[in-house]
Amino acid sequence: MNQPRRPGFPARLPTSASAPTPRSLNAAINPIKLPQRMAPAPAGVGLDSAAVRAHMCRRLGDSGITSPAVLAALGDVERHRFVDSALVNQAYEDTSLPIGLGQTISKPSIVARMAELLLGAPAVKTEWLGRVLEIGTGCGYQAAVLGRIAKEVYTIERLRALHEKARENLRHLRLTNVHLILGDGMLGYPKGAPYAAIISAAGGDSLPPQWCDQLAVGGRLVATMASPDGKQVLLVVDKTAQGLKQTVLEAVNFVPLKSGVV
Repeated sequence: MNQPRRPGFPARLPTSASAPTPRSLNAAINPIKLPQRMAPAPAGVGLDSAAVRAHMCRRLGDSGITSPAVLAALGDVERHRFVDSALVNQAYEDTSLPIGLGQTISKPSIVARMAELLLGAPAVKTEWLGRVLEIGTGCGYQAAVLGRIAKEVYTIERLRALHEKARENLRHLRLTNVHLILGDGMLGYPKGAPYAAIISAAGGDSLPPQWCDQLAVGGRLVATMASPDGKQVLLVVDKTAQGLKQTVLEAVNFVPLKSGVV
């Protein structure tokens, strides 16, 4: 069987200046299974109420999110558990919040939008994904959402402190299908490949070729990229037997994609 032809795309969007080639690092990437004990819920006025999350999901539905699976996943995951205690009262607002080390938790509408795009791949016939690779675990919130719409999730984080924070945040959920990895996300995670879906909430000037290599035929990649004018845009890449098809969507604003483990 002929291998799918890789077109000239995936490296970068058209631009007049050549983007720097990501440096390759030998990162130790070791999957960690989440411990099985419960963590106490943070304090908050009414934040444990399902009604608070239901209200957030109604707003998401009003904004255009239509997938019942995505809305149910965001309704199940308690976002206030993933933000610092000083910010819990903003947990269900549609805003990104700092989580330390110059990183943020994406606003719910972006998490929902990207998850819905993954489920919208032509090869996905139900509201259920196969194996997913998430680039940039952050605080673990998006991984928790993905764990409710995917058979298996591998989520990789380059910042050790955030990797540990995500492990602590996710402990209470007992998601046995979510695997945390400390490593260089720009290299992907070949041990889990091929992936039905790959998602990245960090943006760079170029798309690492490893991601497309590790994407299954029929799979979909949703990431952010820099456009020629320097602004970030949401990018969808579908892998077919004939090659890769890209679709550029709306403008977004994410933290930069970086290599290395620190």
